[in-house]
Amino acid sequence: MTQQPLAAPFAFDTEFDASGVVVHAAAFRPVKRAYAPLEVEALVAQARLEARNEALAEVASLQAMALSAIGEAAAAAVPVLRQVAQAHREQSGELALAAARVVAAAALDRFPAAPLQAALEALAQEIDASPRLVVRTGDLEDDARARIEQLCADAGFSGVVAFRDEPGMAAAAFQLEWADGRAAFDPAAAFARMSEALDSALAAEAGHAETLTPETSLEGRP
Repeated sequence: MTQQPLAAPFAFDTEFDASGVVVHAAAFRPVKRAYAPLEVEALVAQARLEARNEALAEVASLQAMALSAIGEAAAAAVPVLRQVAQAHREQSGELALAAARVVAAAALDRFPAAPLQAALEALAQEIDASPRLVVRTGDLEDDARARIEQLCADAGFSGVVAFRDEPGMAAAAFQLEWADGRAAFDPAAAFARMSEALDSALAAEAGHAETLTPETSLEGRP
């Protein structure tokens, strides 16, 4: 005998109570297969709006990724920019010092007695009471001695001017000695001190220079 398959009982999805009120509504909803023209236009507009929102969201995501990449690149370039800025400061300082050395050398060649004259004028009150002033310089020819004596007289010194020949000194270099003190000038030593001061200033600036960041490096730009 062939066994018959069990028949599935009919399921009542919608249940009513004794008074006829729906207790449980059916989950089945018929698929709509026909749409009015206005409904079609509304669905098309909704689809366009959703597609536009998705495209805008994708564009915003790409913009965020691009800005993040730009920020990372700028942050990676900051140390290099700091090194370039420091190298520019050092080279500018060295160039300025070299130019000053050339100008000063030309001026001292043209006016070798100018530093001595400036020193005598600045020290006039200190050497005025001294009975004797010793001048050490590398150029002690007769005309040079006469110029120095005249400079001392112009500065108000009335004591004895004694000269000491120092052949190894530069043309504009000198040493002054009097009872209560001494003064000296050497162009090479002066420029060496200037170079040391420049190196110290650059080193201090390198240690306390403004920290470059992507925000500070782009300040003031549109």
